[in-house]
Amino acid sequence: MKKSNYYDNIAPIYDQTRWLSELIAEEVADFILQLVCAAPETSFLEPGVGTGLNIIPLVKRGYSVTGIDVSEEMLNQCRQKLNGTPENLRLIQADASQLPFSDNSFDVVLTVHILHTVADWRAFLDEIERVLKPGGFYLNCQWITPPARREFESYFRSILSKYEESKPISQPIHAIDVQEYLHQKGYIANYLVAKEWLVSNTIDDLIIFFKSRAYGLCWGLADDQYRLAINELKEFCLNHYGSLDKIISSPAKFEIWAYRTL
Repeated sequence: MKKSNYYDNIAPIYDQTRWLSELIAEEVADFILQLVCAAPETSFLEPGVGTGLNIIPLVKRGYSVTGIDVSEEMLNQCRQKLNGTPENLRLIQADASQLPFSDNSFDVVLTVHILHTVADWRAFLDEIERVLKPGGFYLNCQWITPPARREFESYFRSILSKYEESKPISQPIHAIDVQEYLHQKGYIANYLVAKEWLVSNTIDDLIIFFKSRAYGLCWGLADDQYRLAINELKEFCLNHYGSLDKIISSPAKFEIWAYRTL
């Protein structure tokens, strides 16, 4: 499976397999609007907009929003949620790491879980700086994986490692690296938690998510090997958790590193 097709393939199940609900997204949007002191004319850009979870609340409130994503299927999911494309929304299918906009185009640029996907994150940040208006906000955000789900994922990764060939370990991008890079450019940073909430799933739910290959880690094996890995995961869970109907719960966070020039 080509990496460029990954999001096209998971678009129909993307929202249900993540842990940011529409209700939580509404509350996060309220937090963001207050954070950036939004006025009616404030404009927003989200590279890597996906199914629109983060920006749909802004669109519904009447703000000018632009979203760009490499996956047309993800953008179609966004359109379906809105029953079309409102006048205050632009959706563009393109590589989000190469922003097709003029200088000083947006008041707020929002990114959520995208920096690790671009080939050169420093060049990408330079692009964000270019399209951001003077005094504008860059909000680098992430939904923190609930610890119980992160633990569950670690068990599956261990199982997958038995079937996968060894791969070079990629270096993660840390928030401190981004902060230091933007600080050198004259940006000040402010760390905030926009929302904390409880996420609950049955073990069977989580197995089904993995079975549907809803995450990038699921695409490293051929179908026959992947079925073996899933069967091994089920057996492990029955022994470890006692039942596939067991509910595991833990807190999630929506974190924001807000950047603005002095």
